[in-house]
Amino acid sequence: MLEKFVFGNLSLAAIPFHNPIIMGAAIFMASMAALIVGALFYYQQWTWLWREWLTTVDHKKIGVMYIGLALVMLVRGLMDALMMRLQQALAVGDSLGYLPPEHYDQIFTAHGVIMIFFMAMPLMFGLINLVLPLQIGARDVAFPYLNSLSLWLAMAGAVLINISLVVGDFAATGWLAYPPLSELAYSPGVGVDYYIWALQISGVGTLLSGINFVVTILKLRCPGMTLMRMPVFTWTVLCSMILVILAFPVLTATLGLLSLDRLLGMHFFTADFGGNAMVYINMIWVWGHPEVYILILPAFGIYSEVVATFSKKYLFGYTTMVWATAAITLLSFLVWLHHFFTMGAGANVNAVFGIATMIISIPTGVKVFNWLFTMYRGRIHFTTPLLWTLAFVTTFAVGGMTGVMMAIPAIDFQVHNSLFLVAHFHNAIIGGVVFGYFAGLTYWFPKAFGFQLNERLGKYAFWLWVVGFYLAFMPLYALGLMGVTRRITHYAASTGWHPYFVAAAIGAVFIASGFCFQIAQLVYSFKTRKTLQDVTGDPWDGRTLEWSIPSPAPFYNFAITPVVTGRDAFWVAKQEKNKAHQKPHYEDIHMPKNTATGLLIGVFSGAFGFALVWQSLGLLILSLLAIVVTVVARSFNQDTDYYLKAADLAAMAAPISETKRESTSEGQYNELPQAS
Repeated sequence: MLEKFVFGNLSLAAIPFHNPIIMGAAIFMASMAALIVGALFYYQQWTWLWREWLTTVDHKKIGVMYIGLALVMLVRGLMDALMMRLQQALAVGDSLGYLPPEHYDQIFTAHGVIMIFFMAMPLMFGLINLVLPLQIGARDVAFPYLNSLSLWLAMAGAVLINISLVVGDFAATGWLAYPPLSELAYSPGVGVDYYIWALQISGVGTLLSGINFVVTILKLRCPGMTLMRMPVFTWTVLCSMILVILAFPVLTATLGLLSLDRLLGMHFFTADFGGNAMVYINMIWVWGHPEVYILILPAFGIYSEVVATFSKKYLFGYTTMVWATAAITLLSFLVWLHHFFTMGAGANVNAVFGIATMIISIPTGVKVFNWLFTMYRGRIHFTTPLLWTLAFVTTFAVGGMTGVMMAIPAIDFQVHNSLFLVAHFHNAIIGGVVFGYFAGLTYWFPKAFGFQLNERLGKYAFWLWVVGFYLAFMPLYALGLMGVTRRITHYAASTGWHPYFVAAAIGAVFIASGFCFQIAQLVYSFKTRKTLQDVTGDPWDGRTLEWSIPSPAPFYNFAITPVVTGRDAFWVAKQEKNKAHQKPHYEDIHMPKNTATGLLIGVFSGAFGFALVWQSLGLLILSLLAIVVTVVARSFNQDTDYYLKAADLAAMAAPISETKRESTSEGQYNELPQAS
């Protein structure tokens, strides 16, 4: 009885000692963890790690940790993709490949979940944290403690996903866990429970981040920055976070109902006792399609910043860009049914949602033409961020066209659930989202770390990614038109499909090689950081406020609150070249103190999720009590902030400002007006 209370359904039998692939992955993860811990002991950096990173509420450091999480999970997601492609290349005719079907099903489910929730989303929030407050002239986000909590909830969800690799198993349902396959009758193990609670815990953090950034944009903009003077990236983040606030509660409710089916024997989505699986499918896509735009809108904002900067021109059609973003935000909630045209809604309903899907492509087309017109007759610099942008334009155009094709119900009936759909989805997510975030990471890297990334290695990585993408996914369009269903694990040699799967596997290797070059770029750039150092704070000759401060950005962001009088305020200030240097007037700055509360709640939330997965009542009670006590203790803590005194600020900021001015070419540097 006590054993059941403490461990629930957990036992040593949950660890698959008989599976060499899983145990090899477990040994690798344990070795990496041991190496990191050993390095911290060897270099005696535990205090530094705790003070500077684990308990920080500095939005820039939180952004760096989000990006670190995204890169780690990208490694896991790429490994899953390589395993899938290798299986499909080998499993032809008499050969069954090397993965048993039940393991293969877990791999393609984990791949989708990891890439969307734990790679793309953290990468998005990492870049937003790095840049957004700087772009609007703010010294921090609206709620620094909640920002820390959001990060550690995302970390807790990612840890649960990785634990499922070794302890128990993961869902074998596909990345959206459709019932009845995700119900207890067909998935009696703990895989779906890992799926539910990893997403629920990280989803709470995502919702908190959405609220935080909306309030930050609406309330903390610097003097003079009206809504129509905000950078386009800020606009796209605002619209994306509005979608987060509206869509993620739907995901929470949907997974909550599924968990009630599994834990308490309810029947919301079962075929008996009045349940209906179509309710789940409607609800999950009411969240799922806005999720695509949650991810891609900030990427659109990045492309706008990159194109204007490296064309040396104002962004063409700023106002239409803003309204196109708003239109996409609204329409994204009106097209979810196109994901299941084949499920019997009827011709009239299908026609309405098909037309709505075609309409949403119009504002996206407006954006593409605005970027092209911005580059027209510009002084274009073909840096790595711009190369990612140009690759997006061509790649996303293919994805957009195939999306409009699939918006026609008659065509969708032919290619639904085929590899054509897989190719289209990756066209949008890799060509639109991932390329955009790589462009943003390269573009803003100097602002975060104080040195640029090596351009030569960055371009090698770029070409490997682009070539690999077309090799990996163009064959899938052809296979989809031949009728090959998604998630196929074996096929007959007589089908003639084998060469296409081999080409796709080679493309996946190219993509993985591109990522290896990105890691090499990071390592080499760090080693040669003195030669790549950004001493001006403005290595790209940028246009927005983040480039007006030193690199890396100081912890207080702006020593003096800037005042803007128009769009691209920093660019305008640089072009004037004739204002006399203003004597700085420093004031006390209100700053938040570091706190371990977010980290502790994240740890306890991870334990709470693990307890629900294995139905350990003892751990459940203990972790829930710990969360409540930590939250209550935080509410009684009055020592949460401090003031950075003007004299101390002057001592820190004045030498930096002078160095920046001396390092910039004569006449180019110009300070922004100061807030009175």
